[in-house]
Amino acid sequence: MSPAYIACVDVGSTWTKAAAVADDGTLLASASAPTTSAPGRDVLEGLGAALDQLTAALGRRPATVRACSSAGGGLRLAVVGYERAVTAEAGARVALSAGARVVHVAAGRLDRAALAALREARPDVVLLVGGTDGGDTEVLLHNGSRLAASGPRIPYVVAGNAEVSGTVAALLRERGRTVSACANVLPRIGVLAPLPARAAIREVFVRHVIGGKGLSRGPRFARLVRGATPDLVLAGVEVLADAMGGDVLLIDVGGATTDVYSVVTPGEQDATHREVVELPWRGRTVEGDLGMRWGANGVVDAAVAEKLVAPGRVPVLRAAAARRHDDVGYLPDTADEHDLDAELAALAATVAVRRHARPVGTGEVRTAGRDLSRVRTVLASGGVFRHAAAERLDRMFDAVLRDTAGGWRLPAAPGRGVDRAYMLAAVGLLAPDQPSAATALARTLVTA
Repeated sequence: MSPAYIACVDVGSTWTKAAAVADDGTLLASASAPTTSAPGRDVLEGLGAALDQLTAALGRRPATVRACSSAGGGLRLAVVGYERAVTAEAGARVALSAGARVVHVAAGRLDRAALAALREARPDVVLLVGGTDGGDTEVLLHNGSRLAASGPRIPYVVAGNAEVSGTVAALLRERGRTVSACANVLPRIGVLAPLPARAAIREVFVRHVIGGKGLSRGPRFARLVRGATPDLVLAGVEVLADAMGGDVLLIDVGGATTDVYSVVTPGEQDATHREVVELPWRGRTVEGDLGMRWGANGVVDAAVAEKLVAPGRVPVLRAAAARRHDDVGYLPDTADEHDLDAELAALAATVAVRRHARPVGTGEVRTAGRDLSRVRTVLASGGVFRHAAAERLDRMFDAVLRDTAGGWRLPAAPGRGVDRAYMLAAVGLLAPDQPSAATALARTLVTA
């Protein structure tokens, strides 16, 4: 019989993955089952099936169950800010680091058309920002008033100018909105403070969004969920970086999106440009047009735009992408089809890392980009990596790590690894109150 263990469960849109972890951070077993989030089904059915697999393998049920979730589309978030190049951009970056999918960004004074566009985006949460502390108050007050009067009846997180954020939160509460107010995401020009808003977004997701998606008929699922899966994965990457004592890059190629996470050591600012919005040194970007199935056509389009594909190769890749887009359950069954999967994944990863790392913008709103030159560990996640033979895996890694034309600084001979058992989400779930177990589990990612 196994020792007592914690079940860390990641409830995705398609699969529910569970990891059994001992108190010392040892991975005892892993399991997966289809996510049961279709209409008329309860997500707890799939979660229970995964836990039953762990129980059968280990001879006892878990002492504790912790979960994260991206089922039902995950966390859809809209950002309303002062101007797109500054506070709205800051809010969007904070939202991404909190595991949200940013479905809408509005900047400036909201009018009737802007409110209609916001409602059409169907966000789960609105992040309302605007003004540095001591700066402009009029836009934040105006937008808070308009949202209170006719904005969507969903939760709001207010993270703008501290002088009026309390007033704005009160306006929204008076009209029956659920509101969480926290410190400004952009307290002064050039300084991004993501942690308070990230924590507030996580709390809103757990308390109000999970229960509102109709994923489960009772309160148990909401009690189990600690946050959105991408937020917990970023927390896991942070633990790994601290454990390894160096910068970490994670590339997660999924069916619909490609997510890139990095934890890097802050470097000197680019002296030739003023960064109006700094890049968070622990951050995540989401490329919604790059994926292995739903996003396969976008991979080819982006790769062609980036001049990563020879013209004669384009028709072959377009045909392969269309097949995967039209049949998202498709699994390659020949060596040639496995090679095409690997080629599409390599292109998705290369484009996504370019976008994540290289400089953006010009003049006053230019950012220096993320310096990944000191990355010591590069991890890959996603089924195409987990199931790849060694030679294909090397090809996918090499495409990114030898991308000399990408406009970003390459790391020198980093270690490579694959999150084969979906452990980074488990590391993030353990981190708040069992940091030693989280660190031990994280280390196995680069030693296994």
